[in-house]
Amino acid sequence: MTQTNESNKKQLIIFLLIAYGVTYVMGLLTWYGSTIPVEMSIFPNAQMFYPAAGVMLAYLLTSWSDSLLPRWFYLCFLLVTVLMLSFCVLSVAAPEQTVTLYGMAVSVWAVLGQYVSIGGSVLCLVLLLLSGKKRRSAYGLGWKNWKSSLICIAAFLPLYFGRAAIAYAMDGQPGMILEIFKNPGTWTYLLFLPVNFFLSCAAFLGEEYGWRYYLQPILQKRYGLRGGVAILGVAWGLWHIFLDFFYYTTPDMGLIMTISQIITCVTLGIFFAWAYMKTQNIWVPVIIHYLNNNLALVVANNYSTEVLENQQLTWSMIPAALLLDGLLFGLFFLAKEFRKSDNVMENDTP
Repeated sequence: MTQTNESNKKQLIIFLLIAYGVTYVMGLLTWYGSTIPVEMSIFPNAQMFYPAAGVMLAYLLTSWSDSLLPRWFYLCFLLVTVLMLSFCVLSVAAPEQTVTLYGMAVSVWAVLGQYVSIGGSVLCLVLLLLSGKKRRSAYGLGWKNWKSSLICIAAFLPLYFGRAAIAYAMDGQPGMILEIFKNPGTWTYLLFLPVNFFLSCAAFLGEEYGWRYYLQPILQKRYGLRGGVAILGVAWGLWHIFLDFFYYTTPDMGLIMTISQIITCVTLGIFFAWAYMKTQNIWVPVIIHYLNNNLALVVANNYSTEVLENQQLTWSMIPAALLLDGLLFGLFFLAKEFRKSDNVMENDTP
């Protein structure tokens, strides 16, 4: 069916209420949990689901009668989102519930969250495949443009590792990136990355289906190809604000982390937007986002996810991050995809 202005407005309101409303309400719980304190690892994992959940709920409520709507896939994704959110609440309400893994006490809710995320990713993929090519294509979930898609994914890797190599060199460790790749454990980890993608893809689709597929075209229509992407980058960065203050670092460094997060989201968002506009394939930014997050453990030379928590930052790091990320990823603003006046991606809903 053809979307009316009224329907589009309803969809946007629903999306914002879920993507930002739920995120910020849960952010208050993140703050409270950090004061107890409790294990917080499930909070960033759950938050990744909220943007796509907002899009899917909006479509279900406004386009239920559409025969091409991938209802079962959407409903499964929403169920996973609700379960993840529930475990966040329970991790704060009942923090004493733990299990012993590898000799350490771990929150039972965090473990259950991992199982639900893995199981949900697999089940969502199965339901998406069963929904058929027409439904996937109609709602922006199909795979297309193989050649350009693989080129964009491949282009990200030298940029990512090049940034890490430059950062190590600026820190007085010019050979560190080579030492990391001499470690057999690095190659073992890299070998399993493609397999692990299928066990965690729902979370990364959770962000990219909301940001790149849904919100980016709306902002680009209103503010232009570059302006829309820049605004989206800032909005994406601020979406992390509670995690920046109470998970990724401590409150005294929260403002530094927030500024750093905005720089990252704006510059990486330019590359993600370029890849999506070039390929018209939402799975390309999903895969690149997955690589960006998981390769962080490689370049940190620390394969514990705890490396993401309580990071130490200083204001002196901000100019270097702005220069480095701006040069490597921000330059994609000059790509031809951002010079075409008719290159605003349309949501594929019929």
